[in-house]
Amino acid sequence: MLPKRQLKWVGVLAAASTLLLTGCSQQELQGYLPGSGHVTNHTSSIVGLWVTSWIVLLIVGVISWGLMLWAVIAYRRRKGETGLPVQLRYNMPIETLFTVVPFIITVGFFAFTAKTMTAIEQPNHATRVVQVIGKQWSWDFNYTNENTFDAGIQYQDGANAKTEATLPTLYLEQNVPVEIDLTSRDVIHSFWVVDFLYKKDMFPGRVNRIYFTPEEKGTYMGKCAELCGEFHSAMLFNVKVVDKATYDAHIAALKAAGNNGQLGYDLNRMQTLPGNGAINN
Repeated sequence: MLPKRQLKWVGVLAAASTLLLTGCSQQELQGYLPGSGHVTNHTSSIVGLWVTSWIVLLIVGVISWGLMLWAVIAYRRRKGETGLPVQLRYNMPIETLFTVVPFIITVGFFAFTAKTMTAIEQPNHATRVVQVIGKQWSWDFNYTNENTFDAGIQYQDGANAKTEATLPTLYLEQNVPVEIDLTSRDVIHSFWVVDFLYKKDMFPGRVNRIYFTPEEKGTYMGKCAELCGEFHSAMLFNVKVVDKATYDAHIAALKAAGNNGQLGYDLNRMQTLPGNGAINN
């Protein structure tokens, strides 16, 4: 049983910790990652990996700082002492500790990261497929199942510059598994929806894929995460996660505007690639 004085300080620390945590925002509690942590079926596991890693590293840091502070105080030079203190060499328990603990931490980080990445990359037998094609400096969206498309306007300057309202927008239906097929018409791009906590590169002549289920309705900011030329910073887009009625209405509007069929590889700028611009899966 702790003495009353120690119990008092434990209570003060517990109250202070509770007050600190209740004053934290959602982003602060999840390590300043964007989003709510439940935007897709993968974001909660990504947040969990991130936050757990920081907790482990913080514990290691506190122990290391504490040992350093203890060594500074315990082995400080006393008044009247001269010369160097007795030097300690070849302490096998300490050297073993300093080798084994980092090894265990590194293996643990690798194992949990590999497990999370394997789950994210696992095909989800999606009922909806969307092809996203990057181009300098915009995006084309082929809604494969519905056989319609939405073509993004490439960079325009001056009075015709793109605004938030005119950015290319990818529509996804809430709680419907989706496969995103990624490729490029010209140079290497990278598909990044910030709140999805995941991104993947897009290569000419090749398809990369992302599998997930959008779970929270909303509008999410997207951008190219690979330096792709002069107007890379203007290569922006939005993702709208909507209910079925809104999704169907958007598809109907695209078809009514004459966007029937799919945007093909004949629009690729890199027609000198092997296979005349064909895509290798």
